[in-house]
Amino acid sequence: MQKKICFGGTFNPIHHGHLLCARAAAEAAGAAEVILFPAGSPPHKPGQTHLAAPDDRLQMCKLAIAGSAIFQIDGRELRRPGPSYTIETARQLRRDGWPDVIWLIGSDMLNLLPTWHEPEALLAEVQFLIMARPGAKLAWSSLPPAFQKLQNNVVEVPQIDISATDIRNRVTSNLPINFLTPDPVCRYIADHQLYRDDSTARAAGSK
Repeated sequence: MQKKICFGGTFNPIHHGHLLCARAAAEAAGAAEVILFPAGSPPHKPGQTHLAAPDDRLQMCKLAIAGSAIFQIDGRELRRPGPSYTIETARQLRRDGWPDVIWLIGSDMLNLLPTWHEPEALLAEVQFLIMARPGAKLAWSSLPPAFQKLQNNVVEVPQIDISATDIRNRVTSNLPINFLTPDPVCRYIADHQLYRDDSTARAAGSK
């Protein structure tokens, strides 16, 4: 089996920052594929506002990676009821025959790892790969000793200052989002009126 890495997230919406950083991490790790795992119910973002429906987020991911030889999508977390716990996904992948589960996370999630569901079991099941921006200083000393071992699993990725929150805010403010996310995703968001409050939708419809 070719080496592959898993990349989970809400992808609300997916954007160029996700794609370029994940590709850079895969290249640094010598992985042939990046498998996107859109979260159905993200446990660290309960009650998140402006969360697009699972089908919409899945479709945007498909549009974003269409024709790519590197990216694939696994939709099991969208289909599974309850919180999208990474440990459950990792165990399912093991049962499916994966010899290794390499899970990609951003450096912003590192300090939260000890609060993830079944953290000790997670460290045993998953090889975490940490994406750090050039020159980033990670607070390793604040982590429990078992998690400090992940210092050997850090790869640098480009410093791309794009966030899904900013994209959603721009849509709500009726501002363009071109160049922040692939064009097909821009069109999907516009066609399906995603991330618009009632006043924005009315303003757009009156033009």
